Amino acid sequence: MEPLFLLGAQYKNKIMSKKFNVLIIDDHPIIADAYKSAFEYISTENINIAFKIAIAVNCDEAILKITEASKKNGIDIVFLDISIPPSSDGKILSGEDLGVNIRKVLPKCKIIVATTFNDNYRIQAILKNVNPDGFLIKNDVNKEELVTSIKTVMDGTPYYSKSVLELFRKQSSTDYKLDKIDRQLLYEMSIGTKMKDLPNIIPMSMAGLEKRKKNLKELFKVQDNDDRELILKAKEKGFI
Repeated sequence: MEPLFLLGAQYKNKIMSKKFNVLIIDDHPIIADAYKSAFEYISTENINIAFKIAIAVNCDEAILKITEASKKNGIDIVFLDISIPPSSDGKILSGEDLGVNIRKVLPKCKIIVATTFNDNYRIQAILKNVNPDGFLIKNDVNKEELVTSIKTVMDGTPYYSKSVLELFRKQSSTDYKLDKIDRQLLYEMSIGTKMKDLPNIIPMSMAGLEKRKKNLKELFKVQDNDDRELILKAKEKGFI
């Protein structure tokens, strides 16, 4: 089957005129305008495709638009930033929470995550929790890649920018098996969280966490009691 974004007479005859409802969720006007321009560019490439675009700059606005859309014509594509102001009731803290909500309320909606987060721990968490159709690290992309990502996702194919693909490559080349607590422990250590504070963050006793850290050092073949080397090895293998 030819991809949706092919141009030419055959494509134009095959695809009937279609208007897609789009929601851009980002609190930076310049970035939101860049996404909007990418959709408008696709419309100029093919007159059979049009986009009705709405923009939300925080969780409250996004929740309102998602709720309204769920009662009407739905939303076809969401461009979702992860770092956006939380909802006023404190129930939705980030774009990640919003993505989970969108999956429940609008299960057929295509979600493209665009974020500045580039550490592997956060990327893995977003992939698992939101399961986006597209995942872009903002520093990876330019206008051309924005357009390509939209076309690819519209065609029903997942799209990942280079940093996300690099994570997949690292993960596929390692035999290490780490569970959620191992990954969270490594992540907290990498951002400087002190061991004495970890039981308040990770649901485990200090003794259990120390044992986990010891096992991780053995797994990554860290020769001495050097936490820094453990973090470097974990980053090298794509776990944080």
